[in-house]
Amino acid sequence: MIRPMGDFKVIQRTKDAFFNATDLLKQWNGCSGQQKQMVHYTDNSSTEEFIKALISEEMFKERNSVLIQSRGKNGGTWMHPLLFIDFAMWLNPTFKVKVLKFVYDEMIKFRNLAGDAYPSMCKAVSSILPDALFKQKIKDLAKSLNIIVYGKHESEMRNKVGDESKIRELYELELQIAQWIDLGFIKDYNSLKSTLTKLYYRKYPNVLPL
Repeated sequence: MIRPMGDFKVIQRTKDAFFNATDLLKQWNGCSGQQKQMVHYTDNSSTEEFIKALISEEMFKERNSVLIQSRGKNGGTWMHPLLFIDFAMWLNPTFKVKVLKFVYDEMIKFRNLAGDAYPSMCKAVSSILPDALFKQKIKDLAKSLNIIVYGKHESEMRNKVGDESKIRELYELELQIAQWIDLGFIKDYNSLKSTLTKLYYRKYPNVLPL
């Protein structure tokens, strides 16, 4: 997929989330008038140290887990998202603001989307519940979603845990619940709770069922 990052467009593979660093380098050289080469980044000592730290932190087994360089028609340099951010900031110090804003905006975007999806989910749930039960059940549902996504429940969880992947997961789950109900796959609250319980134990297989 192609994602905007400031004035540039970056290519990200959906299968492993790696970014095409070669394409960004071409864009940068083209607009800046510079002729930086990939080897200037990949072979410098600070990059080597960063790659080693990334492999260790993420518990990867090999260099190819963070950096893939290939030749041919579809060749080029593909980087793990964290390495790609470091590479993009290496291109030019003034580019750091665009890169950091790119990362920041993605997290804020999904946080806002999760907030927008919540009313849609509530509207769908209200259609399968008596009015007298809705207020309490929707509170129970919000707790259940936190437990599924974050592994626990606390008030204002999405504000306390600034993890883009978790916020994205919450957003997608809220949308999915609304769709299950709107399409008639779930017709009552007990069925919804049963489905979410199955989802929880699938995500946390080592937790013993109650």
